[in-house]
Amino acid sequence: MTEFKRQVLPDGKNAKVVETLQTRLVDLIDLSLQLKQAHWCVVGHNFRAVHLQLDEIIDDVRMGSDEVAERISTLGIAPDGRASTVAETSSLAKMEADFVSASHTVTIVADHLQTTINGLRESIELLGDLDPISEDLLIGITGGLEKHLWMVQSQEE
Repeated sequence: MTEFKRQVLPDGKNAKVVETLQTRLVDLIDLSLQLKQAHWCVVGHNFRAVHLQLDEIIDDVRMGSDEVAERISTLGIAPDGRASTVAETSSLAKMEADFVSASHTVTIVADHLQTTINGLRESIELLGDLDPISEDLLIGITGGLEKHLWMVQSQEE
């Protein structure tokens, strides 16, 4: 195992920061995967608009998960984005593996975004005193996801 000689944070803070970042990483990876599932399986009225919108959200979520994983690495710990870890520890409900109407897809996506945002906000609160750099990173990701939530839930009937 590689150990970095220089730590960005003291050991006591580092472990807490990495733990909460790892939790957020798992949720972001799961969100991107489940949104792709929704993207492939959306059908019905407004199919194309929802289909394309999901790709936009997925791009932002994937970028956010990469930033979180790289922050964990910066703190000297290997991030864990393996499928088994994501499946075992994600906070998100499982998405259906079937075709879903665009209107129902919008509701499911909004719910998944809300769950992810709630977790991010919890971590932001925790990180305030521990690591303002990680806190700022999550604030940026959350802001983008909240905008996507607004745009998605604005379509609910």
